[in-house]
Amino acid sequence: MKFFIDTANIDEIKEAKQLGILDGVTTNPSLMAKVGIKGEEAIREHYRKICELVDGPVSAEVISTDYDSMMAEAKALASIDRRIVVKIPMIPDGVKALSALRDEGIPTNCTLVFSAGQALLAAKAGATYVSPFIGRIDDITWDGIALIEEIVEIYEIQGFETEVLAASIRSARHIVEAAKAGADIVTCPLASIKGLFKHPLTDIGLEKFLRDFRQSQG
Repeated sequence: MKFFIDTANIDEIKEAKQLGILDGVTTNPSLMAKVGIKGEEAIREHYRKICELVDGPVSAEVISTDYDSMMAEAKALASIDRRIVVKIPMIPDGVKALSALRDEGIPTNCTLVFSAGQALLAAKAGATYVSPFIGRIDDITWDGIALIEEIVEIYEIQGFETEVLAASIRSARHIVEAAKAGADIVTCPLASIKGLFKHPLTDIGLEKFLRDFRQSQG
């Protein structure tokens, strides 16, 4: 399973890269605004900086909702760097755009997916990635991990090449459960990735090893 970090924060991207586990980045206008990046040119330049840091795909989101505007925006984003993957919303014009962008060789990430039916449409339209938002599904007391399992099963049966990218990750446990469910990728905040390190027995064991070493040195 590949690890993407969901952020526009350069320092967080650098830290994840230094861990040696970073495969890509996802971001969006909200995450850009969170780090103070506003305006079309500033956002484009920030995407360039992110692309310089990572070897893998960098998802950049369109903000348009009609087909023609999405296509124009998608082409502009794709021109920034070869690593750019265009995030397209799961709406009728979005599915239409997914198909057209596939034909033009532009990789896509279908976002705001909340059902297996939506994931089926995205794969049929040729999306490179599909992003089920499991945390938001859990928020309404449905089962986000069960949705991942359902999409993975459908894709395997039908032979779709679209990769399942588990999004809206809220915890380290979500990452483990997404891996068990067969997700190809998780995209998550740095805090969730760092949460995978934590276990009280690791802390206790390390402290004992260090204490025993100090005692052996007199």
